[in-house]
Amino acid sequence: MTADTPFDAMFSGVIGREYQMLKLICPFAAEMSRLVGAEVGTYCRTRDTLAQVVELGGGTGITTLSILTAADNLTVFSVDNEPTMQAQARESLSHWADLGRLAFCGDDALTALRGLATASVDVVASAYTLHNFQCDYRRDVLVEIYRILKNDGRFVCGDRYALDDIPAHTRNTQREVAGYFETLTGINRLDLLEHWIIHLFSDESEDHIMREGLALRQMAEIGFRELTLTHRLDVNALVTAVK
Repeated sequence: MTADTPFDAMFSGVIGREYQMLKLICPFAAEMSRLVGAEVGTYCRTRDTLAQVVELGGGTGITTLSILTAADNLTVFSVDNEPTMQAQARESLSHWADLGRLAFCGDDALTALRGLATASVDVVASAYTLHNFQCDYRRDVLVEIYRILKNDGRFVCGDRYALDDIPAHTRNTQREVAGYFETLTGINRLDLLEHWIIHLFSDESEDHIMREGLALRQMAEIGFRELTLTHRLDVNALVTAVK
């Protein structure tokens, strides 16, 4: 994805600094946010009614904006319990909130989901959030996602889905780390380099790592159908499922 795409141009005027930094550090993450929005938009545009979308881990609003601009007939309930990041999203996306198309929740994912009615949501979407969860918590979140979705509702998740081939995943992760060093030492941001490396240790730990085979089997056991994993970009992939 180049700096000349309409997607980039749109983001540069709304949440430009955060988006450009994400593209610099992890360009695949920026692309995954675009893909999540596109997938949600494709589904919502097939509907005649207003679609209710729950976003888990809205952060600074990059994926939120991607979803909001993907279709006119949707509203987003954006959940994130990191107040500093959500404050940036509230400021950047205040126009959408004023239009009644965006609401924010500061609870953790599981608390927020448990507060929603059964079969009340058309889409649950997320980018780079589920992999942060400890494995048991993640499964509880998936159970709640399934519960709140309407029949034929969609789950769309762009995230770190580790390859089942462990040596191949290790090589992908090594390339990722090398990219962090090259990029962040080049702009003298050793503070960010430290943050990303420490975070990566959590991502790769035994009680957090989200391997694709187990993740898909777990979702199928919960009841999801039509599971797909596409658009793999090294450690990143897009997962979709239907209730």
